Amino acid sequence: MTTTSNTTILIIEDDQFVRHSLAVYLGSKGYTILQAENGRVGLEIFFQKNPDLVLLDLRMPELDGLEVLAALAQQIGEVPVIIISGVGSREDAIESLRLGAWDFLVKPIRDMTLLEHSVNKALERAVMIRERHRYQQELEKTVADRTAELRHRETKLKKALVGIVDVVAAIVEKRDPYTAGHEQRVASLARAIAREMGLTSRKIEGLHLAAIIHDLGKVAIPSELLSKPGRLTDLEFQFIQTHVQVGYDILRRMEFPWPLAQIVHQHHERLDGSGYPQGLKDGEIMIEARILGVADVVEAMSSHRPYRPALGIDTALEEINRHRGTLYDADVVEACHNLFGEGRFIF
Repeated sequence: MTTTSNTTILIIEDDQFVRHSLAVYLGSKGYTILQAENGRVGLEIFFQKNPDLVLLDLRMPELDGLEVLAALAQQIGEVPVIIISGVGSREDAIESLRLGAWDFLVKPIRDMTLLEHSVNKALERAVMIRERHRYQQELEKTVADRTAELRHRETKLKKALVGIVDVVAAIVEKRDPYTAGHEQRVASLARAIAREMGLTSRKIEGLHLAAIIHDLGKVAIPSELLSKPGRLTDLEFQFIQTHVQVGYDILRRMEFPWPLAQIVHQHHERLDGSGYPQGLKDGEIMIEARILGVADVVEAMSSHRPYRPALGIDTALEEINRHRGTLYDADVVEACHNLFGEGRFIF
């Protein structure tokens, strides 16, 4: 609560008798009084002394009260300005309040307790406003500090998780040396397609990491089956297909900031429902999985495999284009074609 002993009031009034009377009365109540005989001097004193409250007349030479109010527009939010006017018209009162005045009193003030009451209420309100602003600033600082701390922790966590993903990817690659580098190449293409399509940075980040370990489930597939040079039997192919579910079962037990398990689980799904393991259709397949599915097919077809030579990028692009809108997302296929066709991506 503000006390009168450390509170300064500026009186801007051209009538010397009125100004003196106000100064004597408020001074007797313990306030420190500053006086100005016109608006120009009043503004000079205001910016030099920073008073706690202003009593302001409206009709004055050089600068009238309304002009002073306009000049103090930025400060009025926390510094009370009370109009004391001998004119007392309704229009003046409305205009004064519109410009930010806190109260409007009419001269002559026959009962000084009315003035004292208005001053006290204005000062109490000013203290509450300052306290609210101080609390808001402290709260904002606390929130900013806490947010920075959480971001720092999230960054450290992401680095740790990325490290784990890299280790897992290396293990998978060791299990299937004939496709070494497949996951990294698929991840690079998937990220490029996602950027071409305008996905958010968070989605791109999650997609890239999911692509690096999208074949994680192959750790459960015998090495001799992964590297078999001849054509797989139907039973062997069905066994190979289980790697998607295995990868999902491993990843879903871990908490990541991105939906890695779901992306890996869906990357062999196709728009017409012919994919696996869930037979999802169209809108049931998340966009990251649609992108990963196309990137996986393009890289696999353009690279060498134990059971066939590399088919080349042109054949791979023809394949996804032939099945755009049926197996593969049309927008994803278009983005992929643009990247290769315009020479903005190569393996």
